[in-house]
Amino acid sequence: MHADGPGPVPADDSPLDAGPAGRPGRRRVLKAIGAGAAAVSFGAVGTGTARADEEQFTDAIVIGAGYAGGTVARELGAKGLTSVVLEARDRIGGRIWTSTWAGEQIELGGQWVSPSHRLVNAELARYRIGIVRDPDPQRVAVARGGRLEHVAPAEAAALLEPLWKEFYKGSEQYFERPAEPLYRKDLLAAVDPLSVADRLRQMNLSPAERDLISGDTAAYCGGSLQNGSLTGMAQWYQLSGGTYDSYSTTIGSRPAGGMTALLQAMLQDSGARVRLNSPVAKVTQSGSRVVVETRDGRRYAARTVVVATPANVWRNITFAPGLPPAHARATAQGIGLPSGTKMVLHVKGEVEAIGGTATEGSPILMMVPQKQLADGRLMVAFPGPQLNVADPVQVQQAVRQWIPGAQVLASRAMEWGKDPFSAGSWGLRRPGQLLGLFPQIEQPHGRILFAGADIAQGWHGAYIEGAVESGKRAAQQALQLLA
Repeated sequence: MHADGPGPVPADDSPLDAGPAGRPGRRRVLKAIGAGAAAVSFGAVGTGTARADEEQFTDAIVIGAGYAGGTVARELGAKGLTSVVLEARDRIGGRIWTSTWAGEQIELGGQWVSPSHRLVNAELARYRIGIVRDPDPQRVAVARGGRLEHVAPAEAAALLEPLWKEFYKGSEQYFERPAEPLYRKDLLAAVDPLSVADRLRQMNLSPAERDLISGDTAAYCGGSLQNGSLTGMAQWYQLSGGTYDSYSTTIGSRPAGGMTALLQAMLQDSGARVRLNSPVAKVTQSGSRVVVETRDGRRYAARTVVVATPANVWRNITFAPGLPPAHARATAQGIGLPSGTKMVLHVKGEVEAIGGTATEGSPILMMVPQKQLADGRLMVAFPGPQLNVADPVQVQQAVRQWIPGAQVLASRAMEWGKDPFSAGSWGLRRPGQLLGLFPQIEQPHGRILFAGADIAQGWHGAYIEGAVESGKRAAQQALQLLA
């Protein structure tokens, strides 16, 4: 019945060089990753060559080849179950996108992992993937008197730490157990409806204080402080350790070989068939069977389906029967921020490693230094929605607010809100969504299951830790269905 799938996956203590017939062993997987992880081709990857009227059957269909989908496929494969992963794009990763530009590996999507990301660090250890650090800022840009001023990192911390402590005041109580966000549901009723803008108004900040903190919050909120919820950001803060210093560890470290290196290893380990260029049009469940139809008419049938795409794009798929109320609200409201953009800059010359945040409404809200090259420095920037990232003149003017006299040799931007297969950027719950959507949004819809960083309980939205967590939960639900 399942001739379309691979043989069983070896246990974790299997010889590293050995693998089932037709599958590479783990050591071969790790060698294949290397520094150019984005270029690795899977033996089981295809673009969809089946006849349009052919219905292929498997144990599970996973929609989306990001970290949530990769986790599901790997977990099911470890139990000897077959799966097909349908990915709309011509690459894996979803909102993670490792690419090459200016002769260097860059990240156009999510970029960082933290020491507090327990699941991801366990996966990195499992596949023997190390961590590389971005350069630490030599100077930090802070907003003062309507302009950016460069100060020493210690001085910037002294200015910002008290403001962040006040911003998150009380979160140690309403997120007493931050990995279980509803543990103190009784305390959340007063704070979950608040946007980041609401919380800043509550703080009665002076203009100078608001300048210092608003750019950082606006960068996380995709430019608009009304989009993000206080509880969304406060949960990240408490998960990281609940201090300014611990929260700072969420930026600066990434897997060796790029952000997709770990995902490559997981998908290789899964034995799943990965079909690229396969956007899904319809998911129909009837009895013990679910049929998935792609936009070009290919059909796949399985005993269960895991939808591992951003919540924002569920509305672009026809579900029969229709989505449950919580899922329908989530995709109508949106969880992934509508206007988040990431830009990589190549700035000419020997450039000081400048990082920091500007004020809300600035053309560039946040800057993070990257590698110094022979002819210039790479920088990561998070623009506000008003910056036309396709206009070199506007980009240069924006960068000169940060680095006077800078010459931008080139820039590359990813406007995630314009990507039809994400329909938004990194996830951050909107006001009211924690109590309004959870725990219902994690529940099965018959034989249709849901996974993704957007709906993780812990490190939701902007972090692959949440995608791995959610993928593990969905895999367990699938195993129960398939038992």
